[in-house]
Amino acid sequence: MPDNTERQFTFNTIGIVHSCYKDKFAIPRQARLVAAATASIELIAPYNDIEITRGLDEFSHLWLSFIFHRHVGKGWNTTVKPPRLDGKERFGVLATRASFRPNPIGLSLVEMDSIEQKNGKLLIHVKGADLLDQTPIIDIKPYIPYADSIPDAKGGFTDRINEQVLNICFSAEAEKGRAQASLKYPHIKEFIEQLLGLDHRAYYYKKIDKTYSTKVYDYDLKWTINDTKVLVKSLEGL
Repeated sequence: MPDNTERQFTFNTIGIVHSCYKDKFAIPRQARLVAAATASIELIAPYNDIEITRGLDEFSHLWLSFIFHRHVGKGWNTTVKPPRLDGKERFGVLATRASFRPNPIGLSLVEMDSIEQKNGKLLIHVKGADLLDQTPIIDIKPYIPYADSIPDAKGGFTDRINEQVLNICFSAEAEKGRAQASLKYPHIKEFIEQLLGLDHRAYYYKKIDKTYSTKVYDYDLKWTINDTKVLVKSLEGL
């Protein structure tokens, strides 16, 4: 008979994420929804030997296994209310990608950009990330199309959701900040439009008139939402 007693495992952090997302709020709910989002994985010793990445740059996408480090020790529930259903239905936590889980492990599919050795550091640059800055990475695997792609797969309750894309406009102040930021981050306008085109608000906030804010790259981003329109109010350096 198999041994079904409780077991504990210890994982080593192999890398740390340097991400454009400095706050949890407004991080997209899935990877690759904001294709312009960039991040770098800094491999740490003893995993920062360039040989560990040999052949990795031949793949277009990567699976990242990571730890929800802000949630460690904060518990979990057997059922959750997926935010995209406006809190109207409950599902088992294992039927969702909620970040509060029995074990705080996440899985993210990102686009491979490049591998760089710089100032003694080994960096894997990726796009479309949905990872908070300083997220610990515990494993990296290549995405393999013939095995990982399932065109006729079912998406459960997500098949019933029509993602609404909001219209974005910039105030004069925000446009000035964007123009300045684009000198350092040429893709910043595309990033903001993709990011805020998704409605990140929890269902209980949607009837509240307020200014939202989050930290991205080196900036504090503020915006308001009126029906299906987003007004970017400001983009100020931190």
